[in-house]
Amino acid sequence: MKSTSLIAFTTFACAASAFVIPQARDASSSSIDDTVVLNYALTLEHLESAFYTGALSNFTEDDFTNDGLPQWARGRFEQISAHEQAHVQLLSSALGANATQACNYSFPYTSPSSFAALSQLLEGVGVSAYAGAAQYVTSKAYLTTAAVILSTEARHAAWVAGPVNTENPWSGPFDTPLGLSTVYTLASQFITSCPSSNPSLPVKAFPALTFANASPGEAADVTADGVTAEGQYVAFFSGLSTSFVQVQNGQVIVPNATSLYAVLTSSNATADDSTITAGVAVLQFPFNSNGTFSSSTGDSSMNVKV
Repeated sequence: MKSTSLIAFTTFACAASAFVIPQARDASSSSIDDTVVLNYALTLEHLESAFYTGALSNFTEDDFTNDGLPQWARGRFEQISAHEQAHVQLLSSALGANATQACNYSFPYTSPSSFAALSQLLEGVGVSAYAGAAQYVTSKAYLTTAAVILSTEARHAAWVAGPVNTENPWSGPFDTPLGLSTVYTLASQFITSCPSSNPSLPVKAFPALTFANASPGEAADVTADGVTAEGQYVAFFSGLSTSFVQVQNGQVIVPNATSLYAVLTSSNATADDSTITAGVAVLQFPFNSNGTFSSSTGDSSMNVKV
């Protein structure tokens, strides 16, 4: 059973849902240019680089194997760490004097297995971040740079989820693009402070959204910090589809999916910076190699509270 202090497992099945192709999940793109997008990406790459560097300095190969991970896992994580450092160097070079600097971070792993679980989350969010931000890039050269980083992040995500954590290496036929503020909400929980000279980003962090007792196709309890969830809608993002389910009696029916992101929104048709009131939660469920839900492979869902 895999868990960390911020990871627990859940699922979803849909009632009263509407599906849309997600274009911008942020309210406005007027202040987003190529420099903003690259600094947004660099902010995430700094975080990932610090995450891997810190964990690998704390855990030896024996720590990994004694915690039940494959003997070869640490060596691959070393390669991933080097990749993240290369991403930081490339983006910093492209931005020059405009490049954002690394912040101070705190990651809640306590063991190699909890580190691997959090790695799976961060790599998946990285893929969704690049996919969602691609629409804002105007430079063909920058778009190519983002594309080759995204494809490498996707390989990281698949390797960590599959061989290391024995979970699904993909969430379906399409990855899930996320808006800038949604991704920042996930990332900000690990950031303790940043240099005051860092350029600001057109993002904001939303209150925490929590699911309990969630499984595919079943009712799940949903609560939000400082926000009344009752009567609002949970927007579930999965691939290129968004489904909206109203919170009734403190619960929603979670749609059938391997992996999804969820936010609380005041609208039954829109989930962007103007309507999101809480979230984002990450829900991930164990499906076997035949694509069948199997609660026996671990906890029944992943719910990240931010």
